[in-house]
Amino acid sequence: MTFARPWLLLLLLAVPAWLWLRRRWRPGAVRIADAGVAVAAGRGEWLAHVPVALRAVGLAALALAAAGPRLPGDRTTVKRDGISIVITIDVSSSMLAEDFAPSNRLEVAKRQAIGFIRGRDADRIGLVAFAGEALTQVPITLDYPVLEQAVLDLRIGTLDDGTAIGSGLATAVNRLRRVKSRSKVVLLLTDGENNRGAIDPRTAAEAAAAMGVRVYTIGVGTEGEARIPTGRGLSGYRYEMLPVRIDEALLTDIATRTGGRYFRAKDSDALSRIFAQIDQLERSEIELVRYRSADETTRPLLLLALVALAVELLTAATVSRRVA
Repeated sequence: MTFARPWLLLLLLAVPAWLWLRRRWRPGAVRIADAGVAVAAGRGEWLAHVPVALRAVGLAALALAAAGPRLPGDRTTVKRDGISIVITIDVSSSMLAEDFAPSNRLEVAKRQAIGFIRGRDADRIGLVAFAGEALTQVPITLDYPVLEQAVLDLRIGTLDDGTAIGSGLATAVNRLRRVKSRSKVVLLLTDGENNRGAIDPRTAAEAAAAMGVRVYTIGVGTEGEARIPTGRGLSGYRYEMLPVRIDEALLTDIATRTGGRYFRAKDSDALSRIFAQIDQLERSEIELVRYRSADETTRPLLLLALVALAVELLTAATVSRRVA
């Protein structure tokens, strides 16, 4: 056991000092048991010392609590079956399209991604966002609360606008390059056609296949027309009803080259079903290292002090009394 504030252990010296001063200042005081209780019980005058002992215990417990006792942290290793996954989400302005009423495409994708993360136990997951460029939001991790917050923080406009599918896929694959896992997966959600970036999506798919990474591509959006933002004015985005254009041939080719699958998500329920299929993938055993930090354990000491002082008051008032 360690202490957060070890110098406060000096307060323990106040307990014997108090006992010594108490005895010195009142040398003539004698503690005897109440005749109606002690004599009948045959216990003698030792009951007269109980309140003093209880107060000493209470004061010592308070001093120890003030010093902040801490139990040492520990490190445990657990073996589980898991997958290494990078969720890659398109954050271009077209993801604001409102064909997933009452939410836009990005909000639905974020909600389903968070639900997917919450259903994990031993899967290592990373997050990549892309528009006209790609950026890793969270590297591969088991820290699911951090992942959830990063998904919630995804915003349109944080990256140059456009749809660089190749850059997004290459960034995700690069995150899985050194990961030791039998199953490596990229979930790529987009609602458009590749129109930006220096990396061809098919080249990125070939690299993924060479590294044993399966890519599951998801085209997000209804068929036909949707209310899509076309610009931004003083009052916000301007929307128009425009045809929904998703390069399904490209997304299918990417998935086929890597041994994955292409899905068309026309509503939030379809996205949910797609995420659920990831659970059917082959899993490999990984070692999870969990750490427990050193926590202060003051509550038991405070409870002991409270009980000791309360019993002291009760005992002094009912069982023993001071006689000069």
